[in-house]
Amino acid sequence: MESNRGFVAGIDVGAECVKVVVLGPEGEILSRFVVPTRGRFQDCMQEAITAALDEAQIERGQLEEICATGFGARIVPDATLTVSETACHALGAKRYFPEDITVVDIGGRDPKVIRLDESGRPVETRSVRRCAVGIGTFLMFAARHLDVHPTRLEELAAAAEKPAEIGSYCSVFASSEILERLLEGATPEEVALGCIRSVAERVLEIGQLKDPVVITGGVAEYFPGVLKALAERTHEPPRVVPEPIMAGALGAALRARGRLQHGGMVEAE
Repeated sequence: MESNRGFVAGIDVGAECVKVVVLGPEGEILSRFVVPTRGRFQDCMQEAITAALDEAQIERGQLEEICATGFGARIVPDATLTVSETACHALGAKRYFPEDITVVDIGGRDPKVIRLDESGRPVETRSVRRCAVGIGTFLMFAARHLDVHPTRLEELAAAAEKPAEIGSYCSVFASSEILERLLEGATPEEVALGCIRSVAERVLEIGQLKDPVVITGGVAEYFPGVLKALAERTHEPPRVVPEPIMAGALGAALRARGRLQHGGMVEAE
């Protein structure tokens, strides 16, 4: 088999999923794979990498650069570069939207608002207050207790005439509120709508979003109702990158490719 030829990978080890993107010599996407985290993060990471390499039809030894990002980036043992989630989501979004944009990364943990200039460099980054982290995890909890697949939470919410009050910005307290509302007799539909609106409010609490807004992250992938709720509260409906859950891994792969092209001179950030 031919040896190394410019193959690189980006690995985003998130709180809810591990994502891997493999790029070919021309920067083309050869494969992408997502594995939900359960049990040991290391096992999930190895499963995702193996599957992505199989799909790309290359061996691990052919990867010249591996960029790790995300909550568990430190567990990627052979990463040649580790880069912040902010930088990776910015780069992943910029691949599809080259203009001056505001990226809103809504993932399993803490949402971030990243303002980019035309060159794609972050010029401002804002996040939620500490108690509001865990948005994606909170929505997964809601879907599980409402007995629906995460992608059906919006469908469930659409049948509600009014939302149940899920007012806490603390993800732990908000999860308790779900159970309390159900015990009080709220319907699953009302609770679903309350959860979606609660998350949209948490994102908007970060501060004013300058148009155009581009959404990345797993919440956009699995909970499209949050995007609808955001659109109702903003001047211009937000755009969404293709396969938003993969944006961080794609940005990491692009950063790995940049390092390869510059002879290993690209530093972590």
